[in-house]
Amino acid sequence: MAMKKYLRLIVEIVMGLLLAGALAFGYWSYTGKTHVMHELTDASEGIDEAKEELEKLTKELEEAKEKAEELEPAAKQLAAVKDSFSNGVVLQDYEAFIKAQKGPVTSERQLGLGALRLLTKGPEDAETVSAFQKALEMAEWSSRLKSICAAQNALAAAGQKVKVLADCAAEKEEKGHGKKGGHAVHWDYAGEMGPENWGDEFPTCGKGMKQSPLNITGPFEKSKDVLVVNYKEGPLKILNNGHTIQVNVEPGSTLKINKDVYNLLQFHFHRPSEEQIDGKPMAMVAHFVHKNAEGKLAVLGVLLNDGKDNAAIQTLWNNAPKAEGPEVVVDKVKFDPSSLVPAALTHYSYEGSLTTPPCTEGVNFYILKTPVDIGKKQVVDFPFKRNARPVQPLNGRKINAN
Repeated sequence: MAMKKYLRLIVEIVMGLLLAGALAFGYWSYTGKTHVMHELTDASEGIDEAKEELEKLTKELEEAKEKAEELEPAAKQLAAVKDSFSNGVVLQDYEAFIKAQKGPVTSERQLGLGALRLLTKGPEDAETVSAFQKALEMAEWSSRLKSICAAQNALAAAGQKVKVLADCAAEKEEKGHGKKGGHAVHWDYAGEMGPENWGDEFPTCGKGMKQSPLNITGPFEKSKDVLVVNYKEGPLKILNNGHTIQVNVEPGSTLKINKDVYNLLQFHFHRPSEEQIDGKPMAMVAHFVHKNAEGKLAVLGVLLNDGKDNAAIQTLWNNAPKAEGPEVVVDKVKFDPSSLVPAALTHYSYEGSLTTPPCTEGVNFYILKTPVDIGKKQVVDFPFKRNARPVQPLNGRKINAN
């Protein structure tokens, strides 16, 4: 009887184990299938992403092809230009252009020839080196030519027989304010060549919208410009150019406008003053012409009023040539331009132009409010009775004052 109980117990244990094994196998099968389903889902999503990326890349490729087609003509043009340089066509054309020009070759064109030879033939080409050396020699000659011409002109003015260099003769001819038909264009302050007809030969004089001088009258805008004059004493270099008495100034004298520094080039005189204050001119005006590093011009105007004799003016008048001619360097005479400038630098300012042909615009004018005295006889002794351009239309410009 006991034996039967043991057998029965063993059978129940075995059946329990079999049942547990079946349940475990079923669970493992289910979880395995679930894992596989997850992997299949992930794979499907990866395929969709790959398809989107492929479509994006395909679109970008098509756009790149379109851009390449658009750039193809430009690439062909660039290749043609490159071929023109490499086979020497551009160099040949430029050499033919230089040979066709009348007169001497300028240093700038000679330098351009050297640059083209460098691009075409390379730095080892002997003629390339020669072209650059010649350009350098021409630049040095140009700087010396002014001194040579000045010396020859001075000897000629003194009555000496001088064989004038052809380059000096050409330079003298080109020093007029304009040229027409190869000859200097004449202009004057009266008659057929007077200011009302300047525009015939110099279009800006007639059509420019920012011309000088002006009648200075209110209302004024507030000027924020601060002026600092720093003129230096130097040798007196004076000339009568046929239109005014002009004094050329050596480097070193400056006008500072805020932070911008202008170098004084020269100053000259007009009778009566070109600028008017409330419709009234003064006896004369001195215009100090400056240029900054960018090439912009600024004119400082000092009004000269009838009053006491002016010692600085007298020095200039005593040494000024009576007739038109080249610059004269006065022996043992020094002159300080600041001796003509009042201490107070309050001013009127506006954008204008040169007051003589070619009437170039873009010149900033600063007319000092404080006049300087000049004797009545000194006004009469000025060799030009009238050399002032009439006032010009304002044309909407604003005049500033401080």
